[in-house]
Amino acid sequence: MADRAVLIDAGRRCITAGDWGAALEHLSAAQALGTLESDDLELLARSMWMLGRVVESLPVSEEAYRRLLADGRRVDGAMSALRISLLWFTRGDETVGRAWLARARRILGDEPDSPTHAYLAYLEVTVGMAESAESWAPSSVQRLDELARRFPEPAVEALSLAVAGLAELQAGRVRRGFALLDEAMLPVLAEQVPEEWAGDIYCTTIHISSQIADFRRMEGWTAAMERWCSRFGSESIYTGICRVHRLELRWAQGAWADAEERIARQSADLALGDPFVAGAGFTQLGEMRRMRGDVEGARQAFARAREVGIDPQPGPAMLELHVGDVEAARAAIADALAARGGAARVRLLRAAVEIAVAAGAHADAAALASELQEGAERYDSEGFRAWSEHAHGMVALARGELSAALATLRAAETMFRRLRQPFETARMLALIARTHEAAGQPQPAAAAQEQAHEILQRLGAVPIASDAADDGADGAGHGARIGPLTARETEVLARVALGDSNRDVAAQLFISEKTVGRHLANIYLKLGVGTRTAAAAWWHERTRG
Repeated sequence: MADRAVLIDAGRRCITAGDWGAALEHLSAAQALGTLESDDLELLARSMWMLGRVVESLPVSEEAYRRLLADGRRVDGAMSALRISLLWFTRGDETVGRAWLARARRILGDEPDSPTHAYLAYLEVTVGMAESAESWAPSSVQRLDELARRFPEPAVEALSLAVAGLAELQAGRVRRGFALLDEAMLPVLAEQVPEEWAGDIYCTTIHISSQIADFRRMEGWTAAMERWCSRFGSESIYTGICRVHRLELRWAQGAWADAEERIARQSADLALGDPFVAGAGFTQLGEMRRMRGDVEGARQAFARAREVGIDPQPGPAMLELHVGDVEAARAAIADALAARGGAARVRLLRAAVEIAVAAGAHADAAALASELQEGAERYDSEGFRAWSEHAHGMVALARGELSAALATLRAAETMFRRLRQPFETARMLALIARTHEAAGQPQPAAAAQEQAHEILQRLGAVPIASDAADDGADGAGHGARIGPLTARETEVLARVALGDSNRDVAAQLFISEKTVGRHLANIYLKLGVGTRTAAAAWWHERTRG
């Protein structure tokens, strides 16, 4: 039988080395031989958490907390309560998280200031900020700054800088806010912050970068978090979080091979441990499936996001637009806009513009595009600026302002190429092609559409027919939409159903034969048919009488 003291010592050394798997093995074996002391119970609970065994870790953490209080170690007990609170918040259970936060606050209220009070202040501020800009007090940020000055420990400094950065971001001072957050990461990179709190700072920084479409910063900190996670092993909960963030970025950059299966698996694995990240993963999964034309699969992924407490908009609204239900899309995006503010609202505006254009509500679309431009300036985000150019391009194209449309869409294309986002680049090329078509310029239209098709073919995405630009993009209109088809696809199929060849359709609509072929490919995919005859039969059935 292994010596219990030897097992405990080995477990402690493994914790120091960051080998959570071995630590769990040793400490669990020691626990089987006799009750662990409170500090070692804490280490056992942390090992379970780090390895994603969330349900098992929480009762062990609570037992360690009770032992610490029983031993008269009130400040250590409060620190244990704060860690438990953080874990419950990470799990998405705010009620239990708040209860543990209140317990820690009550204990520390009778104790002189210490570094533990900084963890309390950090959690109070970050929880308050997550709710709304009004639910936290600037005095809390000042409190943390004072504690950092009185207790010049790297971890306390990191917590103070992080909340100061968040406060600057809330106030719209984006560059200053990110400068402070970047500085807060230095003690984290130096491994001077306890893992659970370091993980929270990493996730907060990456999440905010994603929220304001700062893809370069998100990529940089995701890479840093991956390096940090490498010392914990492949089973660590934070390794799983990193994988979801990395898959999001790789998808945006065109690495679509096996991405759906991998992000589905990682998101499911994180559903109990970090539902927030899992929900972001399921939302991205829905977008992946939507872009590939898998309507039912996209609906299922968006439903999983809602199950773990995340609103996946604007994905579901765009899915309704994709299948041709413009009114459902408008209702969904309107509800989402009414419920969100700040950067979360800005993230919805490009989709809202596209839906408004598709509905023919050009004045609404223009107002939303202007709001998006203001948001891009306020958050100093290259991603938002690219979205803004895209939005203004859709509005100009819908109004028949072709020169303005071409200029803004070309600017958006350049930005998306710089951000290394091929699907978005293809979307711009498809709209540029549509603009040239409307201007009676078939050759540049065909060239742009061919570039878009090559990108989409490489990605395995659904051919893009520029839905937002198809309802009256040349100022004259192209007729009504039928079923899931865009107005331009409806025009193409109407002529094909009459027996016209691709050449005839191209001549009548002033587009290239290749563009007609692209529209037909999209029509076949949306209707679930494989031949020209079947598509024509569908048309006659829908328009009979």
